[in-house]
Amino acid sequence: MLFRQLFDRESSTYTYLIGDQDSGEVILVDPVLEQVERDLKLLKELGLTLRYCLETHVHADHVTGAAQLRSRTGCLSVVPNQAQVECADQFIEGGETLHIGGVEVQAIATPGHTDSHMAYLVSGTHLLTGDALLIRGCGRTDFQSGDAGTLFDSVTQRLFTLPDATLIYPAHDYHGQTVSSVAEEKYWNPRFVGRSRDEFRQFMNALNLPDPQKMMEALPANEQCGQTPEISTNTYSV
Repeated sequence: MLFRQLFDRESSTYTYLIGDQDSGEVILVDPVLEQVERDLKLLKELGLTLRYCLETHVHADHVTGAAQLRSRTGCLSVVPNQAQVECADQFIEGGETLHIGGVEVQAIATPGHTDSHMAYLVSGTHLLTGDALLIRGCGRTDFQSGDAGTLFDSVTQRLFTLPDATLIYPAHDYHGQTVSSVAEEKYWNPRFVGRSRDEFRQFMNALNLPDPQKMMEALPANEQCGQTPEISTNTYSV
C-alpha cells in the first residue's frame, strides 16, 4: 500500500495520498485548493493515476482542490452521502468500500462534527478520522448541523471499538502531531476520557469558539467541490 501524509500549513490540513503500488492507482483524501500543484507534481513524479478525490466532510476552513484535480486529471469527486454538495460524481455511504487496486477504503459514518461526516478505514489498519477525532482532541460541533452527543456516540461506538493498534490519521493538527492510535486516544484524549455523554455535550456546547476564518468562502465553494471561475475545463493525464 502507498500511503503519504501531506500538509497545508495555512489551514493545518492533512491530505492523504493512498493507493496501490502495483497498479499505480491512488486516492487523494481531503485535498486543498492551494496545494493542487504540489499534488499534481507528486503524482507525476511517482507515475500515479488519480482515480478519486474523497472528502471526509464539507470543510469550513479551507477550499477543496477536488474540482481542479478533477478538471486536470479526470478523477471522480466522491463525498459522503447526504452532504449538501451539488457537484459530486459519486456519494459514499457508511459501510461502503472503495477499491483502488488491491487497497480497500471503508467508509464509517461518524456524524457529529457535521451531519454527514465520514471516517475511512484503509486496509483495516489506517483510520482517517477527518475532524471527528483529532489527536488528543475532536472537531467542533456548533455549526453545519453538528451535534455533540452524536459526535460522542460516533467516536466511542464506531471508532474506539476498532482494534487498539489501528493507526489514527486526522484531517487537522495544530501542534505538529502526525499520527496516533485507537489505544492512545481511548486512554489519553482529554475530550473523552472520564466524561459521560452528557458531560461531553456540556463541555462542547460551552466552548464558544470563533468561526473559521475562511468559512464564508469555503462553505459555498465546497458545495461546488471547490469550483471557482478560474478553473479550466481542460483535462490531461499526470
